[in-house]
Amino acid sequence: MKKITLIFWALLLSIGLLAQKKQYKSAVIAFYNLENLFDTVDNTLINDEEFLPGGIRNYSTRIYQDKLGKLADVIAQIGTELNPDGPALLGVAEIENDTVLRDLSNHATIAKRHYKWVHYDSKDARGVDVALFYNPLYFTPEASDKIFVPLPSGSKDAYYTRDILWVKGKLEGETIHVYVNHWPSRSGGEKRSEPGRIAAAKVCRQHIDSILLADASAKIVVMGDLNDDPTNKSVNQILLANNNLAPEPARSLYNPWMELYKKGIGTLAYQDAWGLFDQIILSRPWLNKEQSGFFLFKQHVFNREFLVENNGRYKGYPMRTWDGNFYRGGYSDHFPSYILVIKEINK
Repeated sequence: MKKITLIFWALLLSIGLLAQKKQYKSAVIAFYNLENLFDTVDNTLINDEEFLPGGIRNYSTRIYQDKLGKLADVIAQIGTELNPDGPALLGVAEIENDTVLRDLSNHATIAKRHYKWVHYDSKDARGVDVALFYNPLYFTPEASDKIFVPLPSGSKDAYYTRDILWVKGKLEGETIHVYVNHWPSRSGGEKRSEPGRIAAAKVCRQHIDSILLADASAKIVVMGDLNDDPTNKSVNQILLANNNLAPEPARSLYNPWMELYKKGIGTLAYQDAWGLFDQIILSRPWLNKEQSGFFLFKQHVFNREFLVENNGRYKGYPMRTWDGNFYRGGYSDHFPSYILVIKEINK
């Protein structure tokens, strides 16, 4: 028995030494809903009065700068336990314009990363958009566009929702396609508002299909606040995202968040129930661990203790910026989500 045990441990040691010879590059891909990141300047094209000095929220430069600092603190830490550079790609939602993107990227906490961004104004009724921050050491954009989402009649009170942002570029020399989404909210009720999210899922799915038609092996990242969970129709049936690792039709996408959601882990809470709306979904080529390019390694919800509300009616929830019209001084009503992709060097 002792001899067998010694052979077993010798085998484990040899495997460990072999594994140590492999070296990997990594990249963090993240998404964060920034919860109403508005500047203090009146934008006559949108209804931003509540986020102006003298508005019902008593918004001010002090509050704006405080919120920028808190968001920068979070972004500075996302994924750094896996890669000290933090997010190579960071999709964001609920931003007013490129002014807030510039002010956030220039904040002293993260300025050394020299984040750049891709952003388009949309016709959203609340005046918020999505954008993609990228670290130029990791990613080079080559093409981008905004994709309009027409809302079906009666699905929402508003006529317009956020456009979907599509960005094509090189991640460490490898071509990828990124979609940043913020689908229609559940205001008015989950069922009544569901057609809006299904419409957004269809638009995103159609654009993805156009990419896959030209290149069936395309690497695609669909990220965003989907306002639906991994099991909802918009994600599971329309976007065709599931967590099956077995061979699947080429059109299907892989959703790494299903098991975390079933365990009760989420990115936001409502009426004491957790939802996992903030997802990062991948096309199937990201799953091949034998390739020379990047593949999926891990997925996480960034739910550090300092981001959690510690008192009041939202105790245990993400520590939000606003409690009604009162400035709570938190971070966001959503936790960020992120994945780590890796590739073997010189494979």
